[in-house]
Amino acid sequence: MVNPVFLSSSSSSGAGGGLVMIVWIVILFVFMYFLMIRPQQKETKKKNALMESLAVGDTVLTTSGFYGTVIDIDDDTIIVEFGSNKNCRIPMQKAAIAAVEKPEDAVKDDTDDKKAKAK
Repeated sequence: MVNPVFLSSSSSSGAGGGLVMIVWIVILFVFMYFLMIRPQQKETKKKNALMESLAVGDTVLTTSGFYGTVIDIDDDTIIVEFGSNKNCRIPMQKAAIAAVEKPEDAVKDDTDDKKAKAK
């Protein structure tokens, strides 16, 4: 014989277990958002701001590791001059730029180095 009280209590705990499972899935998605999606969105915004601030005369580091100077900017391509040869000009996509150093930043760094050596 089956106890009717036992059957009714197990079905109500099953509904509560389903609710707990849904809560854990929601917590998992929130956790993934803050650990994966949000940092990637921040990095994308930072990269877009870097590309918008790109100007002629800036020193850039490409994703392949070459340093060069920007000499022309189009919509999605730039022309970068490499080395002191002045004949090595290569067009490339803006996405190939890993870092940008403004000429003003280089001057600030040089003056900071001179002040540090003077002390």
